[in-house]
Parts: sequence; C-alpha cells; structure tokens
Amino acid sequence: MKEDERMPLKSGIQLYSVRNSLAEDPAKTIKKVAETGYRNLEAANHSAEKDPGLGFGISSKELKIILENAGAKIASAHIHPLHESALGEIIDYNLAIGNKNIVDPMETFNGLEDLFLKCEKFNRIGQILKSEGLRFIYHNHTHEFQTIGGKLIMDFLMERTDPALVSFELDTFWAFRAGVDPIELISRYKDRIMLLHQKDMSKTTKSPVNIFRIQQREQQLGLRGDFRPEAVSAEDFAEIGTGIMEIQAIIDKANEIGAAEYIILEQDFTQLPSEMESIRLSMEGFRKYSGINWD
Repeated sequence: MKEDERMPLKSGIQLYSVRNSLAEDPAKTIKKVAETGYRNLEAANHSAEKDPGLGFGISSKELKIILENAGAKIASAHIHPLHESALGEIIDYNLAIGNKNIVDPMETFNGLEDLFLKCEKFNRIGQILKSEGLRFIYHNHTHEFQTIGGKLIMDFLMERTDPALVSFELDTFWAFRAGVDPIELISRYKDRIMLLHQKDMSKTTKSPVNIFRIQQREQQLGLRGDFRPEAVSAEDFAEIGTGIMEIQAIIDKANEIGAAEYIILEQDFTQLPSEMESIRLSMEGFRKYSGINWD
C-alpha cells in the first residue's frame, strides 16, 4: 500500500468482552459500549448452527435500528461454526446490516492432511464471500503457532490459502502467549493481516508468558491441535495499557504496513467488578496511544 493511502488504525471492540451484559439486554449493552467510545463493533456468534445472524437472536432489521440508535456499526463478525451449508443465510444477514468482514474465530488442525483440507475450505468460503462483496478472515489462537515437521501451522495457512480470498485477524495476545513476537508477525505477513485483536497480559499473573512451556509446540499427530485449558488463567488478562505487552509498537508496525483497518479490544476475562468498568479502563488505555483514528 502506498504511504499516502495509509489510514491510521480505527479502534473497535469484540462484543465477547461484554457477553454477560449482552445476554441480558443487547440494545442497552450496545448503547453503553458505544457511549464508552467503541463505535466499531465485532460480533461473536458462537451459536451459528441455530442463529445465522450475530448470536443475539434478533433480526437484521431490529439490529440495524439498535445500531443506528447507538451510533455504532458492525465492523466484523465472528461466526462459529462457519459451515459452508449455512453461508447463504449468513451472507444475507450481514449484507443487511452492512457488515463486510466474516471471521472464522477458530479451527483445529489435526495433522497435515486435516490442515490442508481446512485451507481448501477457507479458499472455497473466501471465494463465495468475495462473490457477494464480503471478505473471509481467519482468527488465530495459540495453536496456529504449533509446528508440524518444524514449520508453523500459521505459515502453512498463509502459504496454502489464496491472498485474494483469505485474510487474517492477528490476535496479538495469543501470538505473544505462543512465544512469538506479534510485531515480527505483522512485518512477516504484511497485507494478509486485515484486523488486529488486542488484549494485555497481567503483570501479576503466575502463568508463563509462553504457553508452550506447559504444552508441546511440535504438534503430535493424532492429538487435537488446540491449547489446553490449564494453560490459560483468568488472572492472565489485564486491561489495555496496564499489562506487559508493547501495544504502541504493535500499533506503529500495523500503521507502517498500512493494511490492517481495525485494532479491536477483546477482553476474555477481567479481574475488575464489571465488564463495563473493564472496557472503560481499556478505552482510557487506548486513548493514551498514538496512531489510532477516533472518527
């Protein structure tokens, strides 16, 4: 991308960060989130087999009204499971609300054959979405930084998917927890990275930064390619700017490359009394960094 075409990252929030509030009252929660300063929302639909929308159990027409009243928009949507057979309804819903980014939040990779089949699936989904004016994006956790035969699963994903059809949402926290430098990954993968997920890691947690000190980095064939729950603690998570991650450097590198559009808060867990207090503190943290577009 030419330097004069680059735009600073826009801030956003993954609504999983306020999932408990959202379950009680979607409209009220979205309004509060927007008032906190997050107007670019990323949905987290983990029940796509029952709901082709955004997991709120409400129609696209009703959601549009809620968003308009809050002065917010859906910038992207995590949809899981993302089955090819359900793409028609998913596409219709997201086009109706004006969302162009469809994200597969996680797959597992059980050896090379399964990994290659998933890459073929990603290309097929990407082609279908592209034909409708949408973008397919894959989101990482730590297990994409396992190796098979000494090579990162993430590198296989990059090499065996079509850049015109498949983009990526780099979760910098999970990359960091995999013992990989997210800043180096942004430099390496360049314009394949269209979205960033940002959390922060607590200064006080007793967990090791690198999860692979607990589990195997080289994936053992026949085992599920995923991180084990015991490798992650709620105490590992901190609000933006209160932990140990080099967030300004991440922002700077993403803006230097110029491909990523959003840096999106995802607060998996908080040690504060409420979700809303947590995202407010993270907004204060974000506003201390340079290189973010607040329009």
